[in-house]
Amino acid sequence: MASEVQKRTFGSAATHIQRNPAYSELNSDDVSYFKSILGDNGVVQDEDRIAVANVDWMGKYRGASQLLLLPKNTTEVSKILSYCNTRRLAVVPQGGNTGLVGGSVPVYDEVIVSLAGMDKIISFDNVNGILTSEAGCVLENLSTFVENEGFIMPLDLGAKGSCQIGGNISTNAGGLRFIRYGSLHGNVLGLEVVLADGTILDMLTTLRKDNTGYDLKHLFIGSEGSLGVVTKISVLTPAKLPATNVAFLSCNDYTSCQKLLLAARRNLGEILSAFEFMDHHCIDLAMRHLEGVQNPLPASQYKFYVLIETTGSDESYDKTKLEAFLLRSMEDGLVSDGVIAQDISQASNFWRIREGISEASVKVGAVYKYDLSIPVEKLYDIVEEMRCRLGDNAEVLGYGHLGDGNLHLNILSSKYDDSTLAQIEPFVYEWTSSQRGSISAEHGLGLMKAEKIHYSKSPEAVQLMASIKKLLDPNSILNPYKVLPQSVL
Repeated sequence: MASEVQKRTFGSAATHIQRNPAYSELNSDDVSYFKSILGDNGVVQDEDRIAVANVDWMGKYRGASQLLLLPKNTTEVSKILSYCNTRRLAVVPQGGNTGLVGGSVPVYDEVIVSLAGMDKIISFDNVNGILTSEAGCVLENLSTFVENEGFIMPLDLGAKGSCQIGGNISTNAGGLRFIRYGSLHGNVLGLEVVLADGTILDMLTTLRKDNTGYDLKHLFIGSEGSLGVVTKISVLTPAKLPATNVAFLSCNDYTSCQKLLLAARRNLGEILSAFEFMDHHCIDLAMRHLEGVQNPLPASQYKFYVLIETTGSDESYDKTKLEAFLLRSMEDGLVSDGVIAQDISQASNFWRIREGISEASVKVGAVYKYDLSIPVEKLYDIVEEMRCRLGDNAEVLGYGHLGDGNLHLNILSSKYDDSTLAQIEPFVYEWTSSQRGSISAEHGLGLMKAEKIHYSKSPEAVQLMASIKKLLDPNSILNPYKVLPQSVL
C-alpha cells in the first residue's frame, strides 16, 4: 500500500523521502508473534481503526501502516521492540496523536505501537507532590487526579483532553504554565524507557537531587520517540494555590505589549502564572468560529490583546494587586481597556478564546502553522513581514506565549497551493535563523522540520545527535524519517 504525505495540508514542504529498503515488510508470522505476546485484542488489523491511527489529528500527514499494537505493560513493549529490531521492522510510538509536525504517525508502513493501554497511576507522594504514572495517561486525567490531592500538573495544553503524558515528555511540550513552572526538563524527575533492542532502562527515580553520572533522562525528553519509548514517568507537581485571577486586556501596539510584560513581571512578580498575547485577527477568528465565546472587550477593536493570569494564596490580596496593576498600566498608556473575570465562567471564556485559536484556524480552509522562538522585541516583526509578502492572498495571525518568547504564526488561506508555500518557505526559517531563534519552540521537529534542523542547530551539534541516535538505535527502527535529516543518518 503506497503511503502519501499529504502536501496539500501541511505547513512545511517535506522532502520526498524514499522508504528505507533496509526495513522489512510485515508478514503473517510477525502478526502471529505479536498475538502470542499481546493476545488478539492487542493486535489491531481492522482497516477503520488503523486508518484513524495513520492520520494526525489535523489531517496533515497520512501513513500506510497495516498494524496497530496495544501493549498493556513495559514488558510487552520490550518484547515488541526486541522482535522488531531483530526483524528490522520500523516502529512509530504513538500517544494521543495531537502533535502538529507529523511525529506521531507513520510515513510508510511502520508498525504503530500505541501507549493508550498503559494508563495507570502508579503512586502519588502527597507530601512532596511527586506523581508516578504510566506513559499512556491522558494529561487531563492526571490533572484531575492531582488537583483532588491539592496539586496541579506543571504543564497545561489546549489538547489536554487527548494528549498523553508520555507524548508530552517525548516532545518536551511547553504550554500555558511555562512562564511559571518552566520546562519538563526541570519538572520530570525520572523515566522508564524501552530502547530499540528491547532493553528496559530504569531511570524512574523520584529524587529531587541525584548527581551520580550523566542524567540520561534528558536525552529522551524532547527526542520524539526516536531514541526510545517512554513507558513510565515521575513528575514534580506544584501545590494548587487557592486564588486564581484572570484579566483580558487590550493594547494599541506591540511595543505596549512588551512593556506590559516587563511591568507584569515587576509588579505581579511571584503570582504571575500566564501571559498570553493575540493580535486582533485572532480575536476576529475566534468570534467567528468558536461556539459560545464572547468578546470580553466588544466596545472597540484594538490591535492586540493580552491574557494575564495570576495564581496565589490570598484571593483578596491578589485581586487587589492585579486591579492596581491594571489601573497603573492604563494610566501609563500601556493598556487601552481591560476586564478582570468576576467568576469561573468569565475566566473560562477568556481562556477559551486563547486556547481555541488553533481549533478555529482549521475551520477556515488551509492553515500553515509555524511555532517559533524569537527574542521578544523582534517577535511580531515576522508577522508583519509575512503580511507584506502575502498581501491579500492569505490572512496572517500572530499569537502565543509572550512571556516565553514563543510565537505561533498561523497563515490562513482558502486552499493549499505551492505558490503560497513558496512565499512562506524557506523565508520563515531563514528569518528566524537570522534572529538566532528556534524554528520549533515547543511542537518538535517530527517529519515537517527534520530537514530544517540546520536553521537552529550547528552542523557539529546535528552530527553529535546523529551519533547518539546510531548508538541507541543502530538499525534506526524508532520513528524513522523524523527529527534528524536523512543525510546524517
